Amino acid sequence: MIETLNKAFCALPGVGNKTAQRFVYHLLERNREGGFELAKALVDAMEHVKHCSSCRTLSEKNICNICANDVRDNSQLCIVETPTDIHAIEQSGVYKGKYFVLSGYLSPIDGIGAAELGLDELEQKLKDQNVEEVILATNATVEGEVTAHYISNMVKQFDIKITRIAHGIPIGGELEYADINTIAHALSGRKSYN
Repeated sequence: MIETLNKAFCALPGVGNKTAQRFVYHLLERNREGGFELAKALVDAMEHVKHCSSCRTLSEKNICNICANDVRDNSQLCIVETPTDIHAIEQSGVYKGKYFVLSGYLSPIDGIGAAELGLDELEQKLKDQNVEEVILATNATVEGEVTAHYISNMVKQFDIKITRIAHGIPIGGELEYADINTIAHALSGRKSYN
């Protein structure tokens, strides 16, 4: 049983055998009640959390709170790779539009194509709704850039404004510690300073 529990924790990203072992022994030796709470929470989540039928994020309801919110701007659609990207953007408090979650990025080598990312659903959404701007917020990786380029080409047929989130030097960052690709992105994505 202990080994099975250890393997279960290793299924989590970033959790290796040693970390999993610490989790297991902590719960068994010091926090059995916490272990029962964790088990119940996991079972509840696995049974009740599904994908929002509109944006594809994770939600306990058929339509997530963001998609159900009539105050949100329907004319803006931010394309993200994962539900955690939505959480990061929402924490900024700046974006007030809607989202579409790809649940990954294009990777033909791994068998992930347009169908697996739901790009047919995205295309239908763009046909059916009055989207005026698509914001590409995929990661600044080779796969993220390829995915953004593919989506950009798809969106062009609808005469919709396409923007890309800026990538560059973080607040508080110093140029001497930034890599050349980050500096190149920051320079090419510069804007007027008022």
